[in-house]
Amino acid sequence: MSSSEPSFLLYDVVEMKRPHPCKDRGRLFQIVRLGADVKITCLSCGRTIMLDRGHFDERVKRKVSSPGAPIKTK
Repeated sequence: MSSSEPSFLLYDVVEMKRPHPCKDRGRLFQIVRLGADVKITCLSCGRTIMLDRGHFDERVKRKVSSPGAPIKTK
């Protein structure tokens, strides 16, 4: 990983390039598991998505914040 790529930590909030196909069309997700796979939760509807690390790195747009604790969803 080069220095220009952001490093992600557990419970970081990230913005994805494409919106989630839920009612609110949200782009913000919270990372709830890191490893070879990355599990993210939509902050609009609360659904969880699991992506392998390569797909996650391609689809993430930017890191929004690092709260350090889980955010409660709907």
